Amino acid sequence: MAEHMEVSKAAGQVASSVPTEEVPVQANMVEPEVASGARAREALPQRAATRVGRAVAGERWIARILRGGALISGAMFLGSLVMEALPQSEVVQVAIDTLRKGAASLLLVTPVGRLVMAGTMLGLRGEWRYMLCAAGVLGLLALAVGAGISA
Repeated sequence: MAEHMEVSKAAGQVASSVPTEEVPVQANMVEPEVASGARAREALPQRAATRVGRAVAGERWIARILRGGALISGAMFLGSLVMEALPQSEVVQVAIDTLRKGAASLLLVTPVGRLVMAGTMLGLRGEWRYMLCAAGVLGLLALAVGAGISA
């Protein structure tokens, strides 16, 4: 849109043929929508910021559960391998067998713990549909384990 502008050399002012009420002149006409992460958090309502904080805390707990289960299980497997170097006796063989079975069980139970934590965090965030899905999956797992044990 072209408009006629007159420049006064003496005053250094710009006069426009468009009235000033229609086009307000501001010092900062273009402002970025989100300048930084801190500014974005200030723009969120308090309740939304709390929800985001809970989501991040939940993700941290899930990561801790998965990492902890993997590390403890790995340590148990390594312990059983180290025990292979000991002189063979019945006690050592039972300890090795117990460590390996425990490590395998922990490795299988770790994702179940993650599912419990995810369902809990979804419920706290008010996402009831997804929480019920997580509870349903846990119920199916319990049913499958129960059916497998009795068979």
